[in-house]
Amino acid sequence: MNHMNGEMEEIYAAVEDCLRACNQCYEACLSEEEVSHMRECIRTDRECADVCELTLKAISTNSPHVREIISLCAKVAEDCGKECASHKHDHCQMCAEACHLVSELCGAYVS
Repeated sequence: MNHMNGEMEEIYAAVEDCLRACNQCYEACLSEEEVSHMRECIRTDRECADVCELTLKAISTNSPHVREIISLCAKVAEDCGKECASHKHDHCQMCAEACHLVSELCGAYVS
């Protein structure tokens, strides 16, 4: 990944953290007593984790579509962050923070 500039390295690290946070939140949501209340959070966690994986791959392979993928990542992370922020659980709050950072960094990159 030596082709990355500082901005792209920062995005890559944030997306990597977001992927980890979404996976942790997803697993923790499945263990909550009221899993039915967590359904949308679980769905957005999965989707965001998938898009984060795609984004990491696009960055690391220098994809010609990296801008479009980063733009998608910004939107999906924003949606996931909003959903997670609406739940009081620590894992949801930590995931929301990671998603908001990705949304900001990726959004700024493509604007």
